Amino acid sequence: MSDVTETIQELLLTAGLDAGYRNESLILLEKGNSRYVRDLKLNFSSTFSSSHLNEKECALMALSIAVNNNNAVLINFFEQQALAKEATAEEIAEAVGCASLLALNNVFYRFRHFTGKEKYTQIPARVRMQLMSSPVTGKEFFELMSIAVSAVNGCEMCVNAHEQSILGLGASEERIFDAVRIASIITSAGKVIY
Repeated sequence: MSDVTETIQELLLTAGLDAGYRNESLILLEKGNSRYVRDLKLNFSSTFSSSHLNEKECALMALSIAVNNNNAVLINFFEQQALAKEATAEEIAEAVGCASLLALNNVFYRFRHFTGKEKYTQIPARVRMQLMSSPVTGKEFFELMSIAVSAVNGCEMCVNAHEQSILGLGASEERIFDAVRIASIITSAGKVIY
């Protein structure tokens, strides 16, 4: 067995999959004897802990990004991780809801930002965002999930607004950085694990 095949198997086991599982991306990496597989495995493993987020927060953050990216394999995996870290059904539902709500906001506010027309800022949005008003995960953590989803979706206006809100709530830039780091790794892993 090659080193790449062994690393793929370790990655799959880490993600809760059978070591023999393969998809098109994994097959191509394996055929090409890609050195990247080791980086991917190490990066993916690093999403389980953080110096600035607890393990439950890491799992909920990753779940929200997996939902945002519509990755069923990672959704299932990180739901199980969140449950193992004592996340409640309400907290898990909120991570899912956050991904959906921010997808809406990211499209809407990116549109306003791209056009740069004052008229579009004067027209009422007419979208409901009750989830943001009193989140069960707490305002600061909900904002962290929001900035992570917004970064993945490329909404500059939303990223800046959520960063300002998070810092205003007393969170550190390191917490923000780790949230976005986890989001980037889950997005990357989702290109290969699906």
